[in-house]
Amino acid sequence: MATEAAVPLTHRRVLRIAIPIMVSNATVPILGAVDTGVVGQIGLPQPIGAVGMGAIILAFVYWIFGFLRMGTTGLVAQARGAGDVAETGALLMRALMIAGTAGACFILFQVPIFWLAFQMSPASAEVEALARDYLAIRVWGAPFAIATFALNGWLIAMERTRGVMVLQLVMNAVNMGLDLWFVLGLGWGVEGVAIATLVAEATGVGLGLWMCREAFAGEQWRDFARILDPVRLKRMAQVNGDILLRSLMLQFGFAFFMFRSADHGDVALAANQVLMQFLEISAYALDGFAFAAEALVGGAFGARRPEALRRAAVMSSAWGLGCVATLAAAFWLAGGAVIDLMTTSEEVRAAAREFLPWCALAPVVGLPAFMLDGIFIGATRSRDMRNAMAWSLAVYLAAWWVLTGLMGTHGLWAALMVFFVARGVTLFLRYPSLERAAVAGGS
Repeated sequence: MATEAAVPLTHRRVLRIAIPIMVSNATVPILGAVDTGVVGQIGLPQPIGAVGMGAIILAFVYWIFGFLRMGTTGLVAQARGAGDVAETGALLMRALMIAGTAGACFILFQVPIFWLAFQMSPASAEVEALARDYLAIRVWGAPFAIATFALNGWLIAMERTRGVMVLQLVMNAVNMGLDLWFVLGLGWGVEGVAIATLVAEATGVGLGLWMCREAFAGEQWRDFARILDPVRLKRMAQVNGDILLRSLMLQFGFAFFMFRSADHGDVALAANQVLMQFLEISAYALDGFAFAAEALVGGAFGARRPEALRRAAVMSSAWGLGCVATLAAAFWLAGGAVIDLMTTSEEVRAAAREFLPWCALAPVVGLPAFMLDGIFIGATRSRDMRNAMAWSLAVYLAAWWVLTGLMGTHGLWAALMVFFVARGVTLFLRYPSLERAAVAGGS
């Protein structure tokens, strides 16, 4: 393994990390569309609703474990930067052990979890019955689905994002191929979609383990004295716990935006739902540069090189700026046409066009927060991230209280922009301490 100091930080290196992530993210919506399209060939609405409901329930549960991806990336990148090969392998083993334990608990407690989910999202008896059949199969893939977070985190930290891309493409290809065979060829219906996804998840973990084989090349993967070291376990738990709390607050912020959209009528709610897809596109595109920041900043932090850390932060953010400028222009110029494709309601189209300038502004306003998230994840400054998000959420709610009374739905969008700005400002104010910690080698 080359030391961090031996590998020059160049624009090509940033793009080598970022572009595969962007390609990988671009394939994510395709899989959902294929699942829906295949089951839609059955000719009944209930199977479509069942697959959609089941997928949403699982996506929410699995999203909770997203901290495993981010925490693994930051910690492994630092160990790599410090030249600690044994710790990079031990970290992957710890993450996989967490994934296996979490997956087993999900399987064990599936009955109360699914009962609660259906209480919160009631559906017709037929749709719920089909969704339960779907979930009864998919739940066995929980250890695989959660382990994928750990494997992706390790690959990103090692700057092997091409492997992340290949892993996603292979899983999607297996899933889509088996969808067609099981549903259209064998007539297995909703159960066929579930089995296809389960097989794809298991295949993905097998391929991911092979891609991470360097972590198992030596003895570190079975050095349980190191893997189960209380100090290292406590550190991992603290980082992951803080990231989880931060992520929950972030999701609450976006959910609050949609819930409060309903206060302004059905048309405003529908228009905002359409426009939220633009924000998702922005997030998918910026992921590549934020992940580059995670890997490069983490390596520099572990190597105790604050000057390299600053260069990594600036260089990845510069590419992020180019990305958001392109997105903003695209949303401004082509957003109306995209809105027309997404809805046929003239009322919703008109409302969405009215609020479209906010979507064009959002990527630019949100860039500092998005990139600083990646920078702080790489440095595993998770407590700062948690605290900054708490303050930002408070500012956001206060802005919503004031601005919606003055500006209506535009005030709701303005409050969301305030949320983005507050996240960027609160993290930026803590950035100097991050560089000082890099010098000291602490977190």
